[in-house]
Amino acid sequence: MKAIHAIYENGVFRPLDPVELPEACQVVFEPTVVGTPPNGASLDDVYAVLSRRFKSDERDVAARHDEHQP
Repeated sequence: MKAIHAIYENGVFRPLDPVELPEACQVVFEPTVVGTPPNGASLDDVYAVLSRRFKSDERDVAARHDEHQP
């Protein structure tokens, strides 16, 4: 039997490589965590920023897009 490496996202295990199994078959496995997710921003973080921007009532943020440039 071959080990299948997968990523767990949104409640689903997604194999990293093609898997040769019949469609819709049931399998049993014991997950072993081999790494941790990257420390990048999650969608919740992005939505929080967008929510704060929306609630600020500032609508033309594109006009200020290069304020941070030297």
